[in-house]
Amino acid sequence: MAYENLLYEKRDAIAFITINRPKLLNALNRKTMEELDECVCDVATDNAVRVAILTGAGEKAFVAGADINELAKLSPVDGRDYGLFGQSVLNRIENSPKPFIAAINGFALGGGCELALACAIRIASEKARLGQPEVKLGLIPGYGGTQRLARLVGKGRALQLVLSGDPITAEEALRIGLVNEVVPPGDLLAEAESLAKKIAANAPLAVRFCLEAVNHGLDMPLPEGLYLEATLFSLCCTTEDMKEGTKAFLEKRPAKFVGR
Repeated sequence: MAYENLLYEKRDAIAFITINRPKLLNALNRKTMEELDECVCDVATDNAVRVAILTGAGEKAFVAGADINELAKLSPVDGRDYGLFGQSVLNRIENSPKPFIAAINGFALGGGCELALACAIRIASEKARLGQPEVKLGLIPGYGGTQRLARLVGKGRALQLVLSGDPITAEEALRIGLVNEVVPPGDLLAEAESLAKKIAANAPLAVRFCLEAVNHGLDMPLPEGLYLEATLFSLCCTTEDMKEGTKAFLEKRPAKFVGR
């Protein structure tokens, strides 16, 4: 598929999505978000894809934030629609049946940090900088940053980031749990692809149910979350992949999962 602001490629059961506006540090404008939404929908419905990797073009930025030229023109009504549309795209990433891995190669600020937060896993380059600087523009995070950030790193650390507007280093992001791993810049995509291949080798329905159990279970009281887990576990027991996985283990051979 050809896009104006994205590069989109599929190989070896992995979808590679690159925000491709390097001269603008991959800033998110409406067109980019619309194209991203289309890509995310394609990932969800393509049975040949099992994992997606999301990154930014160039060496400077994953996504340095929203396009300020667009932000500056928003009316109150436009601002609400702007936020709700962006949230809907990121919700689709978070709730995709296929996990998204953010390969954070540089600045991940504002909408870029929020985009990374919506992914299942975040791997950062040593040169990455992450933050929510919206208060410096007289705004607050509008793509879910006030909600996902607090859920991921805790209320106090989230408030420090959104109230100060100051970015943090990749190492600090790792320390507080904002990213899963920090690697040298030259190893970033290889590390993300290595992890994606490990995930892609597992049973697709089991991966999907793991995502559902964690994402939905976090919003439930523990007893309800445990019941959800048991229900999804029982669904796994109805699948061809469960029969293949257990048989392959007993026969000491690699499993051949088909997603059924």
